[in-house]
Amino acid sequence: MKKNFFQFLAKINKAVLPSYSKKGLDLSKASKLQMAIIGWRVFVTKNAID
Repeated sequence: MKKNFFQFLAKINKAVLPSYSKKGLDLSKASKLQMAIIGWRVFVTKNAID
């Protein structure tokens, strides 16, 4: 159940949130909002894989 929920969230994240790797964002120059989005995507992806 938990894995399915996070897989669903990952699909929503992919559709809605920006992809900073495609934009070539430098993490040392990222704003706090950009770092929060990156952290959220990592958290959801990690839980969707487990």
